[in-house]
Amino acid sequence: MSLAGGKLEPQEENLVLLRQEIGDVLRQHRQAQGQTLRQVAAKASVALGYLSEVERGQKEVSSEILASVAEALQVPLSVVLKDVSERLAAAEGLYFDDTFIPDTLPDDFVAESDLFTRQ
Repeated sequence: MSLAGGKLEPQEENLVLLRQEIGDVLRQHRQAQGQTLRQVAAKASVALGYLSEVERGQKEVSSEILASVAEALQVPLSVVLKDVSERLAAAEGLYFDDTFIPDTLPDDFVAESDLFTRQ
């Protein structure tokens, strides 16, 4: 992000598109199962061309269609969203050596840690 005219604006070279990450995750699950686009589109009652565009990150997907495609893949929607979230976190630099680095620390960790106790 850069500050231009008092407003935060995304830098084009670092721009991460949610639709691209969703498409990549759906494609990975489909390919891991050895299913074709045609098979998944039919099961999800979605047009083949539309699903192809979703997988390529060219079209936004509604929550209803995303749920339908996840069901067709027999993957819980929560898993699809978790995978997308992890990809976004990695793109934002919140992972180090495949370990998630949270932006906040759990209260119990802070309470138990000597690093955060005042002396």
